[in-house]
Amino acid sequence: MRPADSDKSLEQLVREHAALRRVATLVAREPSPAEVFEAVAREVGTLLGARRAQLVRVASPEEGIVAASWSDGTLQPVPVGHPAPIDGRGVLGRMMRNPRPVRIEDWDEAGGGVAALMRSLGIRAGAAGPIVIGGRVWGAVAAVWSDAADMPAGAEDRVAAFAELVAYAIENAEARDEIAASRARLVEAADEARRRIERDLHDGAQQRLVAAALELTMLEQQLERGPEAAKAVLARAREQLDGGLSDLRDLARGIHPSVLTDRGLAVALEALAKRAPVPVELRVAVNGRLDQAIEAAAYFLVSEAITNAAKHARAESVRVDVEANGDTMHVTVADDGVGGAETTRGSGLGGLIDRVEAVGGQLEITSPSGDGTRLSARLPTNVLGGLNGR
Repeated sequence: MRPADSDKSLEQLVREHAALRRVATLVAREPSPAEVFEAVAREVGTLLGARRAQLVRVASPEEGIVAASWSDGTLQPVPVGHPAPIDGRGVLGRMMRNPRPVRIEDWDEAGGGVAALMRSLGIRAGAAGPIVIGGRVWGAVAAVWSDAADMPAGAEDRVAAFAELVAYAIENAEARDEIAASRARLVEAADEARRRIERDLHDGAQQRLVAAALELTMLEQQLERGPEAAKAVLARAREQLDGGLSDLRDLARGIHPSVLTDRGLAVALEALAKRAPVPVELRVAVNGRLDQAIEAAAYFLVSEAITNAAKHARAESVRVDVEANGDTMHVTVADDGVGGAETTRGSGLGGLIDRVEAVGGQLEITSPSGDGTRLSARLPTNVLGGLNGR
C-alpha cells in the first residue's frame, strides 16, 4: 500500500469512528427512535458517499416501511412512511432469511421487482446491515450507489455497525416504555387495593362496629328498665364486636399476614392452604428465612393464584410447589380448572408478572383451554441480587 493510500485509509477510519461515536452518544441520551433513525441514515450516507441511505422496518413478510431517509441531493429522499416491497431478492428479503450484512454489486443480477425499481432510479449497487431485536430482523439500514465502483470496500459491514446502534436505541426505547407501563399498572393496582380496603372496611368491620355502638346505647337504656333485657342486648353487642374484630383480622391478613412476618414463608403458606376455598396440595422446601420482599412476593403469588383458581377457573384442586436452591427460589402453582385464562399484561394474571418482575424475578403462565392453568415463577432469594442480575 502506498503512503498516500495508507493516509487515506486512516482518514476514513477516523471519520468512521467519529460518526459511530456521534450516533452512540445520541443513543446514550435516550432520544426518540425517530431521531436516531434520521441521524443514522444521514451519517451512513455521508460517510460512505452514497446517493441514498435509508432505514426500513419490516411491516410484514411482503412489505417494509421507510422509517428514515437521506439523499445526497441528486435524488429525492424516499418519504418516511413509504412502502418498500420485499420480494426475497433485495437486501431486506435476503436478511430475513439469513440475518447477516448484504452487499449487492449489480441489482440486475438480483432481479425481481426491487431490481427494476433500482434500475429506474439509476442505482446499481447497495449494501445493508440488519437491525436484529429479540432474535428477529426488525429492519435494516441500507445505502445505495450508481455504480459498484463507487461502493466502498466492506460497506456492508460498516453499515451493519450503525444498524447495531439502531437496535440498541429501539431496545432502550421499548424498555423505557415497558418500565413506564409497568409503573402505571403498579400504581393502578395499588389504587385498586386501597379502594378495596376502603370498601371492606365500610361494608364489613365498620358496619359491625356501628351496630355494636347502637346496641350499647340500647343497653344503657335497658339497664334502667330491666337487667334481663340488658343481657340480651349485651350479647348482641358482643357478637357484633367479635365479628368486627374478625373482619379486621381477615383484612389485615390480606394486606400482610403477621404469620409471614413472624414465622416465615413455609408456615404462612400452610395457613393459607388451610383457609383456601379449594383443596391445596402443598410442598415447601425452604430452609430458614429469606428476604422479606421475596417471601411477600411468593406468598401473594400463591395467594392470588389460588383465589383465581377457585373464583374464575372453577378448579377442584390446586398444587403448590415451592423450593429454594442457592440464590434462586422456584414457585409453581397448578390447578385443574377450565384454563383459557387471559395472561396478557393488564389482566389479573398480568399483574402477577409485574409483582414478580418488580423483585427481579420471572413468571411464566400457561393456560391452555380445558387443561388448567400453571404459573411457574423463578425468584431470587435476595431482592437486590435479583435486580442487579438483570
